[in-house]
Amino acid sequence: MAMTLRVVVPPHPLIGHWLTILRNASTPSPLYSTALEELGRWLTYEALREWLPHRREEVATPSSRTEGIIIEPSVPLIAIPIIPVGIWLWEGGKQVLPNASLCLEGTPKTVEKNAGIIIYLDQIANGNRLKTLLNTLQEKKVAAQRLRVITALASSPGLTEIGKTFPELTIYTSCIDPEVSKEGLILPGIGNPVLRVNTRISSPI
Repeated sequence: MAMTLRVVVPPHPLIGHWLTILRNASTPSPLYSTALEELGRWLTYEALREWLPHRREEVATPSSRTEGIIIEPSVPLIAIPIIPVGIWLWEGGKQVLPNASLCLEGTPKTVEKNAGIIIYLDQIANGNRLKTLLNTLQEKKVAAQRLRVITALASSPGLTEIGKTFPELTIYTSCIDPEVSKEGLILPGIGNPVLRVNTRISSPI
């Protein structure tokens, strides 16, 4: 049976709200940056719902014993934001994953066999930037099942291209737009994030 790219658009009103802020041409740069951070946070939260390694463990409460859930610390998590705008999504994502290792220089030289990797990029237009990174990770023997992609917005043509090569990948995004312009912008889109973020503020690393 052929594999199909899994794209998740969580039906959360906060995700829809912050996407609308990004779409609005009159949104000022500081608020645009905040919207990216908020989408990074909420999309990361949704992506981890069924993916974050955990175990059940018995604990003693002040009055009795019960069973709880503990995040599995033996499974490392690596965050890879695609520079420059992916760092704003990660700024929100790290609020959910404070213990994840951050990789800002492409990909790690070595990746542990059980490591999970979360990729942050502002949007998937034609899919080329993401494909380049995924090809590098594939060369390092990182299977698609160990990856999650967080992106503010994706285009249908871009997802089609990604799915041809990486059909087992899972992507979380706020919306799928139908078209890409000749200039490479998603339509209706969120504009060019590189131009719309507040470049006067240093990257929030």
